[in-house]
Amino acid sequence: MNSSMKQSGTIPSLLDAREQYMPFLMEVRRRVVLIFAVFFIGSALGFIYYEAIIKIILTVFDFKGINIVFTSPFQFLNLAINTALLLGSILVFPLIVLQILLFIRPALTKKEFRLIVSLIPLSIILFIFGMVFGIVIMRYMIILFYEKSLQLHIGNFLDVSQFLSQVIITGLLMGIGFQFPIFLTILLKVKIIKYKALVDKRIFAYAISLLFAALLPPTDLLSLVFLTIPLILLFELTVILNRFILRNHV
Repeated sequence: MNSSMKQSGTIPSLLDAREQYMPFLMEVRRRVVLIFAVFFIGSALGFIYYEAIIKIILTVFDFKGINIVFTSPFQFLNLAINTALLLGSILVFPLIVLQILLFIRPALTKKEFRLIVSLIPLSIILFIFGMVFGIVIMRYMIILFYEKSLQLHIGNFLDVSQFLSQVIITGLLMGIGFQFPIFLTILLKVKIIKYKALVDKRIFAYAISLLFAALLPPTDLLSLVFLTIPLILLFELTVILNRFILRNHV
């Protein structure tokens, strides 16, 4: 008797939970499908036009005196896939930001929503700037390495597939890393973290910046310094801005 009552009570509760959360899950599904669709379209374009994109990248790097080689006949396919992922990621990033914003909008106050909307242009600019910065560091380190090899009369050959993979990883992750100020500002303004706690525990931000940079190619000490310093400077700039310019929101 008791077991039947429990079962009869459980089934309606499950149905109620399903009815309650189904619109939420369908909304998540719709946004995820849209993001993947845009990523797929961007990746398809990158795959189709990978030769032109690679030529542009090599022109930007302008490697003089460096022999760019293939080490495998299958690297053409790897290049096409890497280029597809690069273009797809670049095109889908603004959409991801927009979809996250629209999804969390009902949970935000008007003041919080306006704040986040005002930060979107800065977020996109920081992503592009971070990506360009990562690529510039890659270019500098490669040229520095091959100039040293010339001085030692050592042949210099650059594996084009490995090079492009490192450029994509470093560029995209530095673009994401440069979102650090945006995330911190939002967390401060919605009072998830307190300003004093952020300042007092800045050593953890330094450690995270160092660890993040250590995961990026190239893995030499000089690159680690070059990639860590801007992340730390961005953190300090965020602290200063939130203290003196945006303090009325804290």
